[in-house]
Amino acid sequence: MSHPASPVTVGSFLDHARSLTQLTLVAGNEYLENSIPEEAINRPGLALADFYQYFANKRIQVLGLAEMTYLKSLGKSEREIRIERLFKEGIPCLVLTRNRNITPEIERMSQKYKVPVLKSPLITSRFINLATLAMENLVAPHLKVVGTMLDVMGIGILIEGPPGIGKSEAALGLIERGFSLVADDLTVIHRDAHSRLICTASELTRYHMEIRGLGIIHVPSIFGMASVSLEKRLDIIVSLYPADPSQEGDRSGLTKKTRKILDMEVTLVELPVAPGRDMAGVIEVAAMNQKLSYLGHEAAKEFDQHLIRTLQRRRMAQPSSS
Repeated sequence: MSHPASPVTVGSFLDHARSLTQLTLVAGNEYLENSIPEEAINRPGLALADFYQYFANKRIQVLGLAEMTYLKSLGKSEREIRIERLFKEGIPCLVLTRNRNITPEIERMSQKYKVPVLKSPLITSRFINLATLAMENLVAPHLKVVGTMLDVMGIGILIEGPPGIGKSEAALGLIERGFSLVADDLTVIHRDAHSRLICTASELTRYHMEIRGLGIIHVPSIFGMASVSLEKRLDIIVSLYPADPSQEGDRSGLTKKTRKILDMEVTLVELPVAPGRDMAGVIEVAAMNQKLSYLGHEAAKEFDQHLIRTLQRRRMAQPSSS
């Protein structure tokens, strides 16, 4: 079952957008619980010129080169009046781009009106693009599933199965082969603006794995930074289950299975687990097979068509009985 994202706070925005936008907090640490009701980003140029009709006060406010240059052109008392009027509108937070230092007036109003102030070294247009993407991710419906997510040759694979089936061990084998971990045990899935399912880890467990008998390991410390990825699009769900010799599953691969996640169909591959079976190798081949399918090659269908053509030729070559 999917859930809407929790209300976005300035603190959650800062945590989520920090790596994308190089955001830092410069004032108002105690006000990070301020909510951000609207996901769009606003440049308050007209507001600073004292035009507040249609002012989008529920959005993150960004002061770039143009806004800061305009404020600098004003006299000290007028500048303070304009800045205070902006803060009085109940804005959630203020961001200074191009690494602009906070001015004394902005710092005073930050404390007076309980508004956090952040800054980023990015140019304003670049910051707005990335901050908008971060906000879209934060407000998108999301789903938490039990499973281990990896990037295998550019294919995002979610490995699921009952406890003790060997999800983390299979993932560890893939990491040893040079592929990267996204999330272990608990994976967070959201649908982005391009209708893609994006998987990531929770903040608490990111970059860590639990291996039975070993406990918790920090993956990049052992295998290097290339062994982890922050997020990955979901392409396949690999469902592991205990092998049962009495049950004969589909061996041709002609029966395609899918699962619906956040109203999107995802390819489902069910793999039996038996002692001595190299599950990491089998999952790697599943990734290769998915990659080929994106290029228009369906091995099972192509083999089936080839078999039908061969049988037809043989039937036609047989002498007819008189």
